[in-house]
Amino acid sequence: MDIAVYGAGGVGAYYGGRLAQQGHDVTFIARGEHLQALREDGVTVESVAGDFVVDCPATDDPAAVGEVDLVLFCVKSFDTADAAASLDAMLRPDSAVLSLQNGVDNEDVLADVVGTERVWGGVTYIFSTIKEPGVVEHTGGPARIIFGQYHDIEDEPPERPALADDFHDACEAATGMSADYTNSVHATLWDKFALICAQAGLTAATRQPFGVINDTEETWALYRRVIEEVVAVAHAEGVRFGWDPVTKWLDAMESMDNEDSYSSLHYDLTHGKRMELDALHGSAVRRAHEQGVDVPAVEAINAILRPQADANEPAP
Repeated sequence: MDIAVYGAGGVGAYYGGRLAQQGHDVTFIARGEHLQALREDGVTVESVAGDFVVDCPATDDPAAVGEVDLVLFCVKSFDTADAAASLDAMLRPDSAVLSLQNGVDNEDVLADVVGTERVWGGVTYIFSTIKEPGVVEHTGGPARIIFGQYHDIEDEPPERPALADDFHDACEAATGMSADYTNSVHATLWDKFALICAQAGLTAATRQPFGVINDTEETWALYRRVIEEVVAVAHAEGVRFGWDPVTKWLDAMESMDNEDSYSSLHYDLTHGKRMELDALHGSAVRRAHEQGVDVPAVEAINAILRPQADANEPAP
């Protein structure tokens, strides 16, 4: 496959590197010192599934990539609209854009630009970050992608595209990653959204790792409340789950070996970087108000983090 990774950070560079190991033609789209390092030395991945180095083309100009089968779209949510505007040069009519971003707003933004039929909604479960320019550190998580053809929530899921089979098979053949296709794309997106709002919100608001949150009775009750509220908003928007997201995530997180983990929202908050608060708790609050759903826990976290998020915004 010809694959472009738009936003070759910890997640994008990891998956792109793994696919390049299998012989797929991967091009990284990045910027700054990370881009310079990718150009000079390729990407070095320090992974619990095995270290490796691959040398892939890297650029900051999407128009220079050429047409590809698939764009792995991994930019921060606040960059979605600007990045989407430059996708057209990489897409054929049968190409696809797979969003692996935080939040539930990105797919609609992409669909408005490139057409719903070329958008795949996706989630991934992985702990992978940029350790330094050109170096990705993969420390855990199943490294699993769940994706599906995007569509209006009122419509039946469309037929699974042949390209989805190709991508699924490529992921399954690669070392250190896997993939599953879903016909429940909206439920899949909201399922992870509920978890992120709890995990990111509580680690950022308390400045404490997950283990402390889990061990503190009052804070763990708030963690549960956040998941419950986001799921209630999903139900109000017409999302139907074939499972109980609240029980699923509470059971999974209590049994997971991630006591020292924080979140990317916590990292951005504590390092003075632009935060994805609007795409997470801001979006959940806005949607809750539109649907008439009470979300006091999510509102409180949004209010607590808002001053720092505003302070971290880049100067105009």
